[in-house]
Amino acid sequence: MAKKRLIQAINEALCEEMERDPRVILFGEDVKISLFGDTKGLAERFGEQRVRNTPIAETAMSGMAVGAAAAGYRVVCHMMFANFLYTGFDAIANQAAKLHYMTAGQIKLPIVYMAVMGAGRSAGAQHSDVPYPMLMNLGGIKVVVPSTPADAKGLLKAAIRDDNPVVFLQPARRGGEQGEVPEGEHVVPLGMADIKRPGTDVTIVAIGAMVRHALRGADILQQENISAEVVDPRTLFPLDVATILASVRRTGRLVVVDEARTTCSAASEIVALAAEQAFDRLAAPPRRVTVADVAIPYAPSLEKAVLPDEHTVVRAVREVVGARR
Repeated sequence: MAKKRLIQAINEALCEEMERDPRVILFGEDVKISLFGDTKGLAERFGEQRVRNTPIAETAMSGMAVGAAAAGYRVVCHMMFANFLYTGFDAIANQAAKLHYMTAGQIKLPIVYMAVMGAGRSAGAQHSDVPYPMLMNLGGIKVVVPSTPADAKGLLKAAIRDDNPVVFLQPARRGGEQGEVPEGEHVVPLGMADIKRPGTDVTIVAIGAMVRHALRGADILQQENISAEVVDPRTLFPLDVATILASVRRTGRLVVVDEARTTCSAASEIVALAAEQAFDRLAAPPRRVTVADVAIPYAPSLEKAVLPDEHTVVRAVREVVGARR
């Protein structure tokens, strides 16, 4: 398998799906010049009828995606930064998430809303959120967050082929990281978690960019004879509850690492599921490692202070495991 950057894997998935199906179209903010590199070269390859820049008008973009999908296209709408989903949220929440149900299945909406999410680059509060908690709450939108190049390619291909709207969120700090990507057809089914590292003493569920910190934390913990299992949900809605709970039942402990803010985070949902469905197997209270309920600071030192890293993961695991030891 060749090693590729995450943005290269995304670019490859887009290219392959556009070649495979002429109904796949791409539009969004600066998709031609490709600010992030994920849509590089697609306009030249597929032409302006299928790859189009839009004005900076997220309300129009998200609504256009609904109309084009209803008309028979498979739409990839690149919103650029995940914060911009807020501006386009009316069409996403009130139309894309609901029209299939409200038309008794007569309308299919194969839409992928793409965006880069997360902090760590001093991009300021208006460009650094992870908005998946509000998307998970809609009930009619699938939510995908890859952490590796291989998963990014496979999940994006699955999302484009899905007849339902999907929000595909790229972790900002992982776009340039390399990883092995299978050659040829590689599709990762939506709704399936992945165990990135097996372990026996504690389950660490980590999302997006937090997977890296969880794996680094697991290496540190291994030196202390604490065996941590790292689970990457990959899809937050629908969530692979079975895989997560099976891990928790094996280890008896749970730490969830989530770049969302603490209140109503994905971590809160996962901890609640563990408390409801695996309470009898828990040897210690589950822990959330999240971002404080504040706007993301611009100053690098302050931004770093609010974000989880391997050291906060290690401290949380020590406390959870220490309940026994």
